[in-house]
Amino acid sequence: MSNDVEHEKRALRAELRERRQLLSDSQRDSAASAIAERLDALIEGLGARSISCYLSSTTEPGTRQFVASAVRRGIRVLLPITRADGLLDWAVATDDDEVAEGLFGLPEPTGEVLGPIAVDDVDLMIIPAAAVDRDGMRMGWGRGYFDKTIGSMEKCPPVYAVIYDSEILDFLPREVHDQPVNGVVTPTQTLELSPTRR
Repeated sequence: MSNDVEHEKRALRAELRERRQLLSDSQRDSAASAIAERLDALIEGLGARSISCYLSSTTEPGTRQFVASAVRRGIRVLLPITRADGLLDWAVATDDDEVAEGLFGLPEPTGEVLGPIAVDDVDLMIIPAAAVDRDGMRMGWGRGYFDKTIGSMEKCPPVYAVIYDSEILDFLPREVHDQPVNGVVTPTQTLELSPTRR
């Protein structure tokens, strides 16, 4: 890993994390409602019946409202569970899912654990990000779980990152393992990008 790129990413992540922490509860709530509407429209437009998503933490753009409503509408939603070996297990979201604290203090489902390949059958992946650039390159929070998952899938479905509008950047520092996304969903827009998969 190039030290320059690593330092650049670390500084950018710190700045983005700080910006997210400055948002008020009402800004977070209205962003979560807008994101839920956009994600609903996205799965409808793609005709997705099985998706993967994640349970947002306090500072992340909210996905929990969307997950609950998708489950109520009969959409199969897989939620990630972090493993110590850097892979993700999955659990099917249910209406009454309790939430546990995962490896890194992030919210995770408590349902029956399915292995890493459970995600191979989804029609759409909705993933977290710190930022995405206009070429579709995604920067996560540095643990590599989603890069590893996307990079190892034989037939990857469309992948959309959920971020705030200010986190769409012109260019992001990148490393060989970084995986691009097909689009982003923000409180104000769903933006399709044309990433080149390596």
